[in-house]
Amino acid sequence: MKLNIKNTFSKALPADAITKNTRRQVEQACFSYVRPKKTSKPKLLHVSPETIKTLGITAEDACSKDFLNVFTGNSVLANTNPYAMCYGGHQFGHWAGQLGDGRAINLTEIEHNHKYWTLQLKGAGETPYSRTADGLAVLRSSIREYLCSEAMHHLGIPTTRALSLAMSGDDVMRDMLYDGNAAYEKGAIVCRVAPSFLRFGSYEIFAARQDHKTLKTLVDFTINNYFAHLGKPSKEIYLKFFKEVTDRTLDMIIHWQRVGFVHGVMNTDNMSILGLTIDYGPYGWLEGFDFGWTPNTTDKQHKRYRYGNQPNIGLWNLYQLANTLFPLIKETEPLESILESYKTNFEQKSIDMMRSKLGLLTKKSTDQKLILALEDLLHATETDMTIFFRNLSSFKKEDAKKGLTIINDAFYNSTEVSDSLRQQWKLWFIDYGNRLKNESISDTERQNKMNSVNPKYIFRNYMAQLAIDDAEKGDYTLIDELFNLLKKPYDEQPENEKWFAKRPEWARHKVGCSMLSCSS
Repeated sequence: MKLNIKNTFSKALPADAITKNTRRQVEQACFSYVRPKKTSKPKLLHVSPETIKTLGITAEDACSKDFLNVFTGNSVLANTNPYAMCYGGHQFGHWAGQLGDGRAINLTEIEHNHKYWTLQLKGAGETPYSRTADGLAVLRSSIREYLCSEAMHHLGIPTTRALSLAMSGDDVMRDMLYDGNAAYEKGAIVCRVAPSFLRFGSYEIFAARQDHKTLKTLVDFTINNYFAHLGKPSKEIYLKFFKEVTDRTLDMIIHWQRVGFVHGVMNTDNMSILGLTIDYGPYGWLEGFDFGWTPNTTDKQHKRYRYGNQPNIGLWNLYQLANTLFPLIKETEPLESILESYKTNFEQKSIDMMRSKLGLLTKKSTDQKLILALEDLLHATETDMTIFFRNLSSFKKEDAKKGLTIINDAFYNSTEVSDSLRQQWKLWFIDYGNRLKNESISDTERQNKMNSVNPKYIFRNYMAQLAIDDAEKGDYTLIDELFNLLKKPYDEQPENEKWFAKRPEWARHKVGCSMLSCSS
């Protein structure tokens, strides 16, 4: 297996002076060298054909023993020195101090077709940042990460990618819901891929420690390697850098809102500096449309990371990043101006996103009222978001009377839709039909445009749980079936129609389908 190795990160940035793999506070260093833990009986379960091609790995290489050993931590690539990254973060709104890669180990960076990629193993053993944990991962969380990161990519959402999913052959003790009922589970390892795994917390840790020298070194490295189009690092470029990070973060979250994805744990250590969706833990997808829903059991009481609050949390996290960059800029006004632009841009981009979901190409002053009325109706009774918007594309602007019939399958219990509510729906469809008459495209053209932004297939939690249940029994066929289904989320795929369905009732309160913890 030949890879174009580029140890850019570890060559340019300060390393931990202590090489012993012990849990500790790591000072004035961006990373610590550490070797993955060897596994007893590794077994490759799945490899992403698109990702191996992106990295310049051949299909033959992906079937080799060398590939298996490298991407399960049993051997290290020649001329590389794996490392774990140092970072801190705000968790649930509170500064948590040093966090770091507690169960992730970066193997190396490579170059292919003039693009740079970092290869990272998740679940490959303890690091100096593991605190009291073992640095390992279990099969259920690994399946969820592997399938969802690839699904998000094909949905057109900025994300880290997944290269491989493997079993370690070792059992791992986990308390799935943090309720004192720990049990052994099958261990697994995912290889994640991204241009960089730097996150907001990577910079926060140095600002919090007033280590402005290392902070500047890391920010300059980031600009030179990932934002070089902005120019050479300077006060002006630091501001441009912050503005681009702000814009990328907002664009990512708007995409989340578009498809009903809820990250579940938007701590600053889980926010990519590149605006990528990163760290797939207790995530979930809206079943019933609900701004107040969160999939994270840890967040159940306060719902800080609920669906409707994700844009606000994005802004809160950017405020923390602004505070972090202040020592390099030493002016608050330009930073505050950028943060204010986030608010304005969110309002506009949010409306534009909803216009696209409704098939509205032009902008009318009455659109916000139409959108708000729709959101109220979607909240009035349990309505599947994905099915609603996908079926809505079949609506004909000249026949508002059939609107309710078209979306009826999206209701979890249509008998709960009262006569009063039905009347409100009918009035909304009349308004919607009249609004569509202002558009110059045909119903067919509008349907095609709507279907390009409203997916037919998403990675619902119950689907993940079915794949996990089968895999726990040694059957991995559903992993492959869902992987291929989710590669074409906007296509009709009539052979896969069974997956275009509401969450089954058995999954409403099932662990793994509706309740997930940070260990998920």
